[in-house]
Amino acid sequence: MTRRFMRVSAPLALAIAGALTLAACGNTPAKTENHAAEEAEQRGPHGGRMLRDGDVSIEITIFEDGVEPEFRVYAYRKDRPLAPEGVQLAVTLTRLDGEVNRFAFKPEGDYLRGQGMVTEPHSFDVAVAATIAGKTSNWRYDSYEGRTTISAEAAKAGGVRTEIAGPAPIAQLVDMAGRVEITPEGKGEVRAWYPGRIMSLSGQLGQTVRKGQVLARVESSESLQTYAIPAPIGGVIIEKNLNVGDVAMERPIFVIADPTKLHAEFFVYPRDAEKVRVGQPVEVRSLSGDTRLTAEVETVLPTADLVSQTLLAHVHLPGGADSAFRPGMGVEGSFQVGAQAAPLAVRTKAIQRFRDFQVVFVKVKDTYEVRMLQIGRQTPEWTEVLSGLKPGAEYVVDGAFLIRADIEKSGASHDH
Repeated sequence: MTRRFMRVSAPLALAIAGALTLAACGNTPAKTENHAAEEAEQRGPHGGRMLRDGDVSIEITIFEDGVEPEFRVYAYRKDRPLAPEGVQLAVTLTRLDGEVNRFAFKPEGDYLRGQGMVTEPHSFDVAVAATIAGKTSNWRYDSYEGRTTISAEAAKAGGVRTEIAGPAPIAQLVDMAGRVEITPEGKGEVRAWYPGRIMSLSGQLGQTVRKGQVLARVESSESLQTYAIPAPIGGVIIEKNLNVGDVAMERPIFVIADPTKLHAEFFVYPRDAEKVRVGQPVEVRSLSGDTRLTAEVETVLPTADLVSQTLLAHVHLPGGADSAFRPGMGVEGSFQVGAQAAPLAVRTKAIQRFRDFQVVFVKVKDTYEVRMLQIGRQTPEWTEVLSGLKPGAEYVVDGAFLIRADIEKSGASHDH
């Protein structure tokens, strides 16, 4: 398939605080040194951009059917094909960050083939110099893709925040299954202090009680005196084991649990036991994946289950976790058991989808442009970048979806 330079509508409006202008894979009219701007819009027989200068012309395409993207250029005189051997051609691309790519050409078949790959994004200012049948022609035009210009005020109002790409620690993750439980400190038993008959109960199953609240009165079998038994902690009554008239001895009358004091118990298999340590970060998520939070390993119990041979790792859940997690719920956890430095990494939340690529948007002055990434290791916080982004590039961390959404809304994507 031939990739050609597209010309689509110029600035697109996006309401970020009332002002955002986008030029995505769109080309303003070609600025040619021979004043042939209106002719540059024409398409050639191979679907490429036609550049004309009098009776000579060239058709410039980017071809990527089964190969890395490369220039293929066809020459014409009076709209009739010319042998590529009689054409001298050079193309210079200037990218947003100032990088310059120069391409020489060699004849191949009925076209001139660019010597080198046209790397993504295909967004640049183009300068073409050609000598055809003894005549030298020069053309200049722009071919932009995934590019937007936003004022500093509009970017701030839209929540756009950037960081500088550089090295970062990428953790090794081990996934485990577990369940949510009340912590030992979050449970309390209401017991008779001395054996005796239960004379009255003021607590009910499911009732919320406060610490010190009287829940039962028991008549001592020895003294025949009645004494009150208060709640040892505040929480919810989750067990009721005895009734009025029963003799209170070894069994607790009530069991109280504080639903805000939670931890997750994970089953650690022997192969992972040496990797899990107290203090390691853990991403705890519901089985549906809808709820996620970051917690820490608080302890690893030294005894193994006789049947499964697993250890139990307790992960403390922070305050507020009870709004999404309930005791007994199954959960999954990703344990960060080690970390290695990545030479170049970006925040995982900064990565967006653009066409068939995973991308970030870089910022140069007030202009933002897509960068297609080849990624390596990934954690919820960091993603290793293997290619597609330069160290030191300023990239969008928050608000990138606004830029992507406007590109998709406009339908202005590079033609493939």
